[in-house]
Amino acid sequence: MKHCLLACFWLLLTAGAQAQTAPAFPADTTQLTVYGYLDGYYGFDFPHPSSTQRPEFFYSHNRQDEFTVNQALVGLRFDNGEVHGALGLQGGTYPEANYAAEPELLRNIYEAYAGFRPFKKAWFDMGVFGSHIGYESAISKDNWTVTHSLAAEGSPYYEAGVKLSYELSPKLTVTGLGLNGWQNIRDNNRSKALGTQVQWRPSAKWLVNSSTFFGNEQPQDSARRYRYFHDLYVVYTPNARWSALALFDIGTQQRARPGTPATPWHTAQLVVRRHFGPRWALAARAEYYYAQYGVVVRFLAPTPAQRDFFVRGASLNLDYAPSRHVLVRLEGKFLNSKNARFPSDAGSPALNYGNLTSTVALSF
Repeated sequence: MKHCLLACFWLLLTAGAQAQTAPAFPADTTQLTVYGYLDGYYGFDFPHPSSTQRPEFFYSHNRQDEFTVNQALVGLRFDNGEVHGALGLQGGTYPEANYAAEPELLRNIYEAYAGFRPFKKAWFDMGVFGSHIGYESAISKDNWTVTHSLAAEGSPYYEAGVKLSYELSPKLTVTGLGLNGWQNIRDNNRSKALGTQVQWRPSAKWLVNSSTFFGNEQPQDSARRYRYFHDLYVVYTPNARWSALALFDIGTQQRARPGTPATPWHTAQLVVRRHFGPRWALAARAEYYYAQYGVVVRFLAPTPAQRDFFVRGASLNLDYAPSRHVLVRLEGKFLNSKNARFPSDAGSPALNYGNLTSTVALSF
C-alpha cells in the first residue's frame, strides 16, 4: 500500500511539472507551402503600330509583337489555423507597368503580409495584399479571360495597409480596411484611405460582392481631393458548365476648384463562361468605361475636345488545360473609343482597336 501511495504521489508531481512546462499555445499544425506562377505571352495588335507598347491604360499583357513574360511569381505561404502570412516576389511586364510609381525596391513585391485570428471567425492582416475591389486577380490564369477588363485596369490590383475580416455566418463575410491609398505601397501623402467589403452567398449558385473606397489621392495634403468609389458584382453559377458575371463600378473625385461638381467615372461589364469538360472553356465579355476628364485613366489626348475617356468593347476567350498545372489561352479583343486615342500604323490616333493575345501559364 505504501508503495502504491508513493507511486501515485510521484505521478501527481510529474504531471504537475509537465502541466507547468506545457506551452500556453495550441499544438502547431503549421502548413508551409511554396507556390509559383509563370505567364508567358505573345500579342498582335490591329491596326499594327510600329511600337511594341499597347495603349497606356493596359497594365497587364501590355506588349505586342514580342514574346515576353507578363508575370513570373514565386512565394511562400504559412498557415497554422491561428496565424498566417505570405511573401511573394514577381517580375515581368505586368509589375514593370503597374508598379512604375513605386520605389524600385518595392516593385517586385506581389504580396507580403502577416495576420492572426483575434476572434474565432476573424482575421486581422497587415502588409501588402491583393485588392478588395473587383473579381479579377493579378494572376491571369485565375480570371475568366486572358486580358484584364477595362474595370480592372482602372482600379487597384494590390493594396498596402491593414484589414479585419469577420465571418458573420457561412453566407456572409464583412471586411474593413485602412490603406495607404489607391494602389500604393509607398504612401503618396499623409492621408490614409478607408475601404469596406461585403460578400454574400445566398446559395451555392450566387455570389454578391460590394466593395467601397474613400480617400485623398493627391500627392500634397494641402490640396486634398477626396475619391469615392463603389464596386458591385454578382456571379451566377447555375451548374458546373455555365457561369455568368455582371459588374458595375462608379466613382467620383473632387475637383481642384472649390464649388465645382465632382468628376465622375463609371464602368460595367457582362461575362459569360461555358466549360466543355475539364480541359476546355469559352468566355465572352462585353464592357465599357467612361471617365470624365479622364479621371483615374492615365492615357489622355491633349486637346479639350478629347478630354473625356469613353471606350467600349468585347472579347472572346478560349482556354485549353492539357494538365492541372498548365493553361493555354487565346483571346481576341475589339475596342471602340468615342475619341480617336488608339495607336495606329498611320501615325495618327484611331477610333478602333483590336488585338489577339495568346498565353501559356504554368502554376504550382
